[in-house]
Amino acid sequence: MSLQQVSMTQRSAMGSGSALKIGLFGANCSSGRAVTLVPERWTGDWEDNLRLGQLADEQGLDFLLPVARWKGYGGDTDYQGSTLETLTWATGLLACTRNITVFGTVHAPLFHPVIAAKQFVTADHIGRGRFGLNVVVGWNEDEFTMFGVSQREHQARYAFGQEWVDAVKALWSDREDFDFDGEFIKLKSARAKPKPYGGSRPLMMNAGASPVGRAFAVRNCDAFFTNAPKDAPDVLARHVAEVKEEARQVGREIDVFTVGVVTCRPTAAEAQDYYRHCVIDHADWSAVDAILAKRKVTEASVGAEEFARQRAHQANGMGGLPLIGDPDTVAAELASLSRAGLGGIGISFVNYLEELPYFCAEVLPRLQRLGLRALPQ
Repeated sequence: MSLQQVSMTQRSAMGSGSALKIGLFGANCSSGRAVTLVPERWTGDWEDNLRLGQLADEQGLDFLLPVARWKGYGGDTDYQGSTLETLTWATGLLACTRNITVFGTVHAPLFHPVIAAKQFVTADHIGRGRFGLNVVVGWNEDEFTMFGVSQREHQARYAFGQEWVDAVKALWSDREDFDFDGEFIKLKSARAKPKPYGGSRPLMMNAGASPVGRAFAVRNCDAFFTNAPKDAPDVLARHVAEVKEEARQVGREIDVFTVGVVTCRPTAAEAQDYYRHCVIDHADWSAVDAILAKRKVTEASVGAEEFARQRAHQANGMGGLPLIGDPDTVAAELASLSRAGLGGIGISFVNYLEELPYFCAEVLPRLQRLGLRALPQ
């Protein structure tokens, strides 16, 4: 049976073609993105992920994006201590859904490009062109130590990442029995079949925050994840425009996405109360401090005021944009992000399965009326 042709335009549309694409972020990890002690926090187990993926697909959401985590952060909950490996997670979900794009998140230094290219294509064929790749060059030193792999200095990480991407794309291409002689990666008589589904490659994304990381994304990726400052739409709009212009200067187009943490309830007061209950009153502060320590952020290093600010920010979904309020408020904030030029957002909840139905029933129709979301297929 011949394969259906899938263009990069179709892949970028992620099924719905909505102006503001919405996906779920971090559901493959225990506690998800909520560094909280509350008992209803996300399990991250397969059964809940399967139910969530099918629900998101039925409701017309655009993508599922996992976190690549190999070792938990500790704390009272061992935050993200139990995680599903992202490529097998994505492959399982692609087999059980119809329209939604599912990403795998890969630390390039830990995956040989020949094996990785084959894994990506296998997932892509199972999903009939719905697999996407989130490329990470890595930052958690203790995770790399667990593998016996040394972290390179920052600039060299992205130099390696560039070679890795070039090697994977070469393996996806029509080239056969080719040699790849890079500084870091050397392949002899390399060959990989089948090729990606439908005659086009999987979507690629990256979230490098540094200038060299951003340049890497602009050169190689279809989507760039960035932080969205709270209550600063003009700053965000300038940033998005700069990233898009950088891409045009190298002959490419790129979408800019962000991540957010949603607490949506019938009234603003209910939403604020629940947010305070989970993120402030019952935060897993020992895990928060462990996360910050990995980034060398302590009271001694940055001062008491800045440490308190970063501590509060980290407790909120590992730093995601807080979207708190009734459906009108949450929809309005998402519309503001779209006006600033963002093409999409990956959102998380304290408990995805319990909270997503209300979000879909109340927020998505408001975005549809604003022309930002297509109706579910």
